[in-house]
Amino acid sequence: MASSDASTNVHDHGKAVDGKKQRVRCNYCEKEMSGFFRLKYHLGGVRGEVIPCEKVSEDVKELFRSKLQERGRLCKEVRGLFQRDLPWKRNGCPNKNVAKKMRCQSSESSGSESGEYENTDSMSEDDLKEPAILPHIRIVSQSAVTGDPKEESLSKQNKKCIGRFFFETGIDFKVVNSPSFQRMINDTHCPVQTKYKIPSCQELKGWILKDEEKEMQEYVKKIRQSWSNTGCSILLDGWIDEKGRNLVSFIVDCPQGPIYLHSSDVSASVDDINTLQLLLDRVIDEVGVENVVQIIAFSTMGWVGAVGKAFMNRCKTVFWTVNASHCIELMLEKIAMMGEIRGTLEKAKTISKFIHGHATILNLLRDYTDGYDLIKPTKIRPVMPFVTLENFISEKKNLLAMFASSEWNTSTWSSRAEGKRVAELVRDTSFWKGAGMVVKIALPLVCVLCLINGDDKPHMGYIYETIDQVKETIKEECNSKKSQYMPFWKVIDEIWDGDLHSPLHAAGYFFNPSLFYSTDFQSDSEVTFGLLCCVVRMIQNQPIQDKILQQLDAYRHSKGAFGEGSTVQERTKFSPAMWWFQYGGQYPELQRFATRILSQTCVGASKYRLNRSLAEKLLTRGRDGIEQQLLSDLTFVHYNLQLQQQHSKLSLNSDIVADEIDPMDEWIVDDTPEFESQNGDSASKELESAKGAVNGERPFFQVKEESRQV
Repeated sequence: MASSDASTNVHDHGKAVDGKKQRVRCNYCEKEMSGFFRLKYHLGGVRGEVIPCEKVSEDVKELFRSKLQERGRLCKEVRGLFQRDLPWKRNGCPNKNVAKKMRCQSSESSGSESGEYENTDSMSEDDLKEPAILPHIRIVSQSAVTGDPKEESLSKQNKKCIGRFFFETGIDFKVVNSPSFQRMINDTHCPVQTKYKIPSCQELKGWILKDEEKEMQEYVKKIRQSWSNTGCSILLDGWIDEKGRNLVSFIVDCPQGPIYLHSSDVSASVDDINTLQLLLDRVIDEVGVENVVQIIAFSTMGWVGAVGKAFMNRCKTVFWTVNASHCIELMLEKIAMMGEIRGTLEKAKTISKFIHGHATILNLLRDYTDGYDLIKPTKIRPVMPFVTLENFISEKKNLLAMFASSEWNTSTWSSRAEGKRVAELVRDTSFWKGAGMVVKIALPLVCVLCLINGDDKPHMGYIYETIDQVKETIKEECNSKKSQYMPFWKVIDEIWDGDLHSPLHAAGYFFNPSLFYSTDFQSDSEVTFGLLCCVVRMIQNQPIQDKILQQLDAYRHSKGAFGEGSTVQERTKFSPAMWWFQYGGQYPELQRFATRILSQTCVGASKYRLNRSLAEKLLTRGRDGIEQQLLSDLTFVHYNLQLQQQHSKLSLNSDIVADEIDPMDEWIVDDTPEFESQNGDSASKELESAKGAVNGERPFFQVKEESRQV
């Protein structure tokens, strides 16, 4: 019988010898074996753990050998274990059961119907270059086979690195089961490391999380030990989630770094100030009342604003302050709403929405600006209008050139009412004059935000003087005309006096040697009151209060080591807190007092921009105790890893510029009805044709049709 005539049904070449078909007898040599799958290998002459049939005809043998060759390919690791014409044997394997188990797993993964593999004679060159995708075999660690302690340690460390990535980012643990994730991990390692063991979900939830939590507890313990020397600030991070719940996270900040304590749902207590006060009391006790210098609130509104008003009377040793970044943002928001300022920003917004709202106009602009956009996205929303307006000014020549170009003048957009209006705005000298004035007024406040949000250094010694400098700069930009600068001063003073200013700021100004020993230092009544207020609240021991007041005289008159440190070179060489460490040793009580004030931040939790989703999940009820504890441990590790990373980034002087523009931002999306699509497509094509004509070539890309309704 020809090969093409032989039956492809393996049941025609053997028969079951028992009812369950677990034993099969070959029709040619009458040899028995386990199952019809092994019979295929027996008939095809493929050696493994089955002996080839010696009596089967060549056409039947060739038929089943060809069928076996069509099955899935073997992975590189498994192929390397085969030797030609020998039964399967895992050399160096601890025992036969392990080999069988791994063969079975490999078979299931590759889609093979058999527990064995085809003969290596049937492999092509392409098979050797491109192994089958068997992630769970490819990533087996060498220690699984060799038992090498060094390999086991390396495998464990690799798993912990992957675990830390999951804990820090908050990604679902099930991602480890994704073939794409497994290929990504394996393909990014050099060939000698391809046997990479990826942790399972159970390992991530188990020993890896426990190890990471243990390490994080040690890290937190070291941070806590520094609080007795430098003091610390409790930062409140509050928000309302999609379910309408009022949630708050507690972060403790100090020069050594921030740590996450826990989160709470205060929805049931937002109208009960006493309950909220008790919550804060418990947090202060947890940190240690002797360590806490201040609590920094995230806002002046809502429940936190109500608590703040009563806090200072209830807690006599801790200050209540408001996030300096939030307060300066409020200043910018109020300035943006002032008459002429608002009008100028609206004109700039009109230009921006027209250009960014039409792809062809935006592409034309980029031709003139070397690919740059007009909008400058920022991490702090109130800053964006002002830095964008500043960018308008820097691109003024390019904007004027674009609207004077032949590409623009020969396009349909130039004859439309909207296009004419925008072109007239760009050519309007009064717009540019107003834009320049807005930038001069707002830029000093923007610079302060960049300063306090852009690094990890405490700014308690500078915030008082910095706000005064902002006001003086605005005054100079207004040519000292009171009618011009006073409206802006009024906005700044209103928020400074009502929300931002704390006695700590005045005391920080006093204890900053780079300012105190300068010729223009001014110790007015506000500074004196702030200093004395800090002495009374922070120092409960009367004899120590008296010593501090006596030692202040040495600081004022540059006595002892203070004299050496008062030179310009020395007082600007160190940070204020470090200066006191270097030169304040002769006066330990005053040194400790000044250091604790200067070591505090004036910025709240917004500086760290934590992802709040895991806290929201933790505060959602319905889990059993074990799962809740697991999520609590994960939340603790997650936020402290994020804080570590954010603190490290700040030490590298990160700025407030964002990477991406929100496509739904009000500077891009027009809230007015779209223009009719009747002429939209032709206008787009005309402008592209004009660009092609000027360049002497046809456009090389197809512009998206902008006005078509989807």
